[in-house]
Amino acid sequence: MKNKQSTLILRLPNELKHKVELIAEEQGVSLNQFALYAFTKEVVQAETQSYFSNVWKNKAKKEILADFDAVMKKVGRKKVPNWDRI
Repeated sequence: MKNKQSTLILRLPNELKHKVELIAEEQGVSLNQFALYAFTKEVVQAETQSYFSNVWKNKAKKEILADFDAVMKKVGRKKVPNWDRI
């Protein structure tokens, strides 16, 4: 299946455009690739926030924490590898 693409024209302050260009260059990607990554990341974060807001909207903090504790009990204590220690 072929993805349809659209063109989006953005007006950015010069300082922001310069920063974005520098970051894209540092990461070794084109300005378009960096913008696509940044938009995708923000959309996923917004969708995730919306999902959890809907899941938790009718729950009290105590209930959320109790659910978390129940899940953590199922996971149990595991030894933390040295590479993952603080």
